[in-house]
Amino acid sequence: MKKWLIVISVLICVILGLVYLSLSTTDKVFQTCEILNVEDVDSIDFTRYDSVLVAASTLYESNFIKDIMQGEQYRKAWATPIKVPIVFLDTLMGGMKIIKEGGGKQTHSLRLEAKNGLIYTMRSITKDPEALIPEFARTLGLENIIVDGISAQHPYAAVVVAQLAEKAGILHTEPKIVFVPQQSFLGEYSVKYGNRLFLLEHETEGGTNWTAFEDVAGIMDSEDLQELRMKIGSKVSIDKRALVKARLFDILIGDWDRHAKQWGWVVQINGESYKAIPLPGDRDNAFFNIEGLIPNLIANKNILPGLQDFEKEIDYLPGLVMPFDVYFLKNISDEIFVNEALELQKMLDNKTIDEAFKVWPEPIYRLNAVGIIGIIKGRRNNLIDYAKQFSGILKDRELLKEPIKGSKDTEPGEIPLGCFECD
Repeated sequence: MKKWLIVISVLICVILGLVYLSLSTTDKVFQTCEILNVEDVDSIDFTRYDSVLVAASTLYESNFIKDIMQGEQYRKAWATPIKVPIVFLDTLMGGMKIIKEGGGKQTHSLRLEAKNGLIYTMRSITKDPEALIPEFARTLGLENIIVDGISAQHPYAAVVVAQLAEKAGILHTEPKIVFVPQQSFLGEYSVKYGNRLFLLEHETEGGTNWTAFEDVAGIMDSEDLQELRMKIGSKVSIDKRALVKARLFDILIGDWDRHAKQWGWVVQINGESYKAIPLPGDRDNAFFNIEGLIPNLIANKNILPGLQDFEKEIDYLPGLVMPFDVYFLKNISDEIFVNEALELQKMLDNKTIDEAFKVWPEPIYRLNAVGIIGIIKGRRNNLIDYAKQFSGILKDRELLKEPIKGSKDTEPGEIPLGCFECD
């Protein structure tokens, strides 16, 4: 018995040692993209070129131990150079105007207005997780426990998702991958936003209507939509079928992080009635790939049920049904869920899915397309079952008792709390 205890103790020490070695391989938190074979980026006159060969980030490069402990994930995609168009904001679409800086805890973003009144956003492809690192990790030199998690995100997922969404009849922000060099137009933002890769896409709120919908009263975020509901009551409603389809599409592509801040709404007006059509944004977590001992321990349904790997079969669907769904989709019939699942299966046939991935640069396509395509097709084939389960889970959930994530107003009466159509 004593020998077994010694063996077990040694194994635990070895595992803990490997964990520490894996997590302490770098103390770097953030770096921008890397231009191929160029040491001094500041010496380049980017006005002489129309494109650049650039890798999103080499920060996630690994070794054998890290691959075992933290997984291979999408490290190669981050470090693989791709050809990207160069843009100068003072001439882009006739000249842009910087409205304000935005972004969440990882993404740096600038909101821009074109001369025609359309609102765009530049969302950084490289992430800066500085704000998410707990103090204990800094003290122990284990910042990498947070930093390395970004390697589970695919840097170029958004452009494929937009292609798939287009074929599925779901609104999207039309993202494009661009390289923004340092330029005088950026002014105070030049150092932070210059010489970086971005997704340039439509903003999910404000500006001139850019969608194909007519009689649009405005494009607004979830919070403004809630306030509109409080102001005019049942005159405003959600396009529930469109939202059910969009949420089933999220499941199809493995996008597990879908709170209210990641949705805009195209609000149509018909007489005195308003209909809000969902506009999904922020596709950072589509195709989320969790590998390795540490991530799989964290992504457990008893620890973080919403943090799920992108596999052919969904491990724990209740973890993907969010308070957002309860708020906007409570009491939707099984029939609507099943019909929208059938529609997605019909619109996203094998040929359509295959063609959507051709938008990727060839090096990225060779690395990741075949595996991801197979997973999407597998999930699509099971989508009716997932739709029925989703509907059943919603029926069992209670109405909300606090504002959904992304709602700033918490004072009673400022926004509807239990659900969107609760009076």
